[in-house]
Amino acid sequence: MKAIVQDRYGPPETLTLADVDAPVPAADEVLVRVEAAALNAYDWHAMRGDPRMARLAFGRSAPRARIRGRDFAGRVEAVGTHVRQVRTGDAVFGDLGDANGAFAEYVCVPETLVAAKPANLTPQQAAALPLAGTTALMGLCGVGQVEPGHRVLINGASGGVGTLAVQLAKVLGATVTGVCSTRNVDLVRSLGADHVVDYTRDDFARETRRYDIVFDLVGNRSLTALRRVLTPTGTLVLSGGGVYRGGSLVGPIGLIARGRLLAPFVRHRIVILTTAPGRQHLDTLRAHAETGRLTPVIDRTYPLHEVPQAMRYLEGEHARAKVVITV
Repeated sequence: MKAIVQDRYGPPETLTLADVDAPVPAADEVLVRVEAAALNAYDWHAMRGDPRMARLAFGRSAPRARIRGRDFAGRVEAVGTHVRQVRTGDAVFGDLGDANGAFAEYVCVPETLVAAKPANLTPQQAAALPLAGTTALMGLCGVGQVEPGHRVLINGASGGVGTLAVQLAKVLGATVTGVCSTRNVDLVRSLGADHVVDYTRDDFARETRRYDIVFDLVGNRSLTALRRVLTPTGTLVLSGGGVYRGGSLVGPIGLIARGRLLAPFVRHRIVILTTAPGRQHLDTLRAHAETGRLTPVIDRTYPLHEVPQAMRYLEGEHARAKVVITV
């Protein structure tokens, strides 16, 4: 089968299209013919091995997972002997987690990490949901504990997670403020944001408005600035940030580490968001999508052989919403 492989850390040029053996499903796995896959900031970090501390997870000297990509949508070609809830021919979507492998014609994935594709979404839209949607869902519904009437600020509202978080926060009954650049103001407003802050013109940390939850998806502001806009009992959710310029030891992990150290000593709740793929989250995302409450936004699509170009577009920080690969 065709797949995008990588044998050393580095720029998009280290990603190459190659012929590799097709995977064979284990007893608890399903074999999926991939129709679409999506890029995430995670994929950029795994490609670059950046920040360098992340190589403890990705692989010390080279990527442990040779085929890049996590999020996918496609159709089941075969199932293992122990699989009970998925059948051959089912349209599914899912997140491979740290195993990677979605930038390929076929993937093998545990049955617990796939779910039925939302019936009203294309494979490209469905592929855009798993990791970004799970992050938004857990940040708002899980650790953020958003309730009707809460005021929520989303820093990075035009990104892959942000565009979904704006919609989910509105589903939860919150008043939403999105922070983005000038060119994305109309997009964020169209997704339902009640207020939009153009960070090229205004500084949300200097405004008088206060928020019950600040969901930081960028990692470009200090803890002091982020806490300044919280209500006295507000919650700050830190999600690690998106693509950054790179070349450091800790990168966005530094803000998370400082947040973890500070959390026990301040009245605000400071929560470090961690996510794990799973069918429960996928089922919730599907339900929201099929009722029209959640629609993935796709910036650009690229064919499989142009994954290096897609990654270059992502790391240039020009992308908004999701970049998707068609297979």
